[in-house]
Amino acid sequence: MKNEYVLVLDFGGQYNQLIARRVRECNVYCEVKPYHIRLEEIKALDPKAIIFTGGPNSVYGEGAPRVEKELFELGVPILGICYGAQLMAYTLGGTVKSARDREYGKTEISYRPCPLFEGVEQQNICWMSHTDYVASLPEGFENYGYTQTCPNAAFGDFEKKLYAVQFHPEVMHTRQGTEILKNFLYRVAGCAGDWQMEAYAETAVKELREKIGGKKVLLALSGGVDSSVAAALLSRAVGKNLTCIFVDHGLMRKNEGDEVEAAFKDFDFNLVRVNAGEIFFGKLKGVVEPERKRKIIGEEFIRVFEREAKKIGAVDYLAQGTIYPDVIESGTGDAATIKSHHNVGGLPDYVDFKEIVEPLRSLFKDEVRALGKALGLPDHLVLRQPFPGPGLAVRIIGEITPEKTAILQDADAIFREEIAKGGLEGSISQYFAVLTDMRSVGVMGDARTYDYTLALRGVVTGDFMTAEWARIPYEILEKVSSRVVNEVGHINRVVYDITSKPPATIEWE
Repeated sequence: MKNEYVLVLDFGGQYNQLIARRVRECNVYCEVKPYHIRLEEIKALDPKAIIFTGGPNSVYGEGAPRVEKELFELGVPILGICYGAQLMAYTLGGTVKSARDREYGKTEISYRPCPLFEGVEQQNICWMSHTDYVASLPEGFENYGYTQTCPNAAFGDFEKKLYAVQFHPEVMHTRQGTEILKNFLYRVAGCAGDWQMEAYAETAVKELREKIGGKKVLLALSGGVDSSVAAALLSRAVGKNLTCIFVDHGLMRKNEGDEVEAAFKDFDFNLVRVNAGEIFFGKLKGVVEPERKRKIIGEEFIRVFEREAKKIGAVDYLAQGTIYPDVIESGTGDAATIKSHHNVGGLPDYVDFKEIVEPLRSLFKDEVRALGKALGLPDHLVLRQPFPGPGLAVRIIGEITPEKTAILQDADAIFREEIAKGGLEGSISQYFAVLTDMRSVGVMGDARTYDYTLALRGVVTGDFMTAEWARIPYEILEKVSSRVVNEVGHINRVVYDITSKPPATIEWE
């Protein structure tokens, strides 16, 4: 069954992913496409609605992103956000001017009755981020919202189902922003909300089975959420025709390699575990620079995977855990490329295969987690916190050794255990321990010590682009500190990192 479809046209806005995520959270399927997609392609997609994102340009500037006026004549409901609102007004005959005062941040706003604001408080708070503003509305449009400095903060044409907001309803700082988007999707566009993970799982399994048939598939299983869910989905579809290679580089958290192996013991596919810790530690000997650590580990991972893959022989498909943010971040036309991803846009040349398959390519991370639960994966895999590819190598400052890795594994396990005991697992977005290369004097058992300092890190965030340090109760931090210095050798001091992002990053390296 084909899901109803909402098209998000990207004008280079920083929140384009967030808009798509919010729409999906409303149980409506959507995709992000570049603004210059041809009108014929849009018609072929048959969208229930279209959303214009924000963007950094001025609509009256030379080379500014534009759309064809005919787009507004298709009879499809459209919501313009920020630059998208200005573009709608400008294209249809309104005027856009540069504001005397730039409006940025939380702003008081007043709404007028319309389908977009049904059930939303009239006096409210929104998140603004703009220099230009809509000075006059196109013919047939009415004003539905205003702020102290922005006279047309919301407007629309009720008959044509065209609406626009100068603010960003997709960010959490806009109070009742999700309700506004939901009103557009359900009250204006008439969506039914047919995007459900259980139904998606059944459809995806059926499509993979039809595509792959009795051919062989190879997947690199890291133990992370994406590769684990991809493995579970492919296992349902092709069973023993799937081979997963799990390269354990020796830099995972305590017992994690065994946990990954145990999680898949009842799944019907071939699992090859490669305990390659000795190889990785040898390559990392004497290396202290963070980027060099990452490069060495990434390259060696490929070499180990390649050697194991060659033992299997030719395969028909190489599976990858690419998810939708990877696709968006790798660029959507003229929008800025945030970062390139190794698993998007090019096929690796180190494995003999005929085609690539990416079963999670259309999903956001929260949808991947929901799919994993629907497929029966345990919570410790599905809800696994973000963990860097190089593993503990970037949580050990300085040279990596097996001894230092064992110290950090034990200390980090204590930290995670006490957080769980305190019932804080769901309230802290990410938490971990870092073994610094700083040593200091201490006293244990009336004897002088000169050992490592362990740093604890905990953050709370909605998108990992910014983060606040987590206010972990003192009694929990005290328990962790006491246990670490008493149970783990070579640590005599524990500190807690209270730096937010920015200016710091979440990880230390």
